[in-house]
Amino acid sequence: MAANRWLRPEVYPLFAATGVAVGICGLSLFRHITINPEVRVTKENRAAGVLDNHAEGEKYKEHFLRKFVRNKAPEIMPGINAFFTDPSKN
Repeated sequence: MAANRWLRPEVYPLFAATGVAVGICGLSLFRHITINPEVRVTKENRAAGVLDNHAEGEKYKEHFLRKFVRNKAPEIMPGINAFFTDPSKN
């Protein structure tokens, strides 16, 4: 009875959106636990206390996506924006 109520074609986009959101949260959690220099999971690492390892923190902060978008304009569709805002190109 519950399967007939929730497994209808109209509900598939809701399941897809929820699945993508849970996947993004899971990947972010995995990234922070495994790569973040401030997170210490093992007891030996926690016993080390506060470390001043600025090089590792900089490496974590400057990941590939940040380097890729650093010199790009903050636009989603630059071609369409230029078409509607720059009359000299028309």
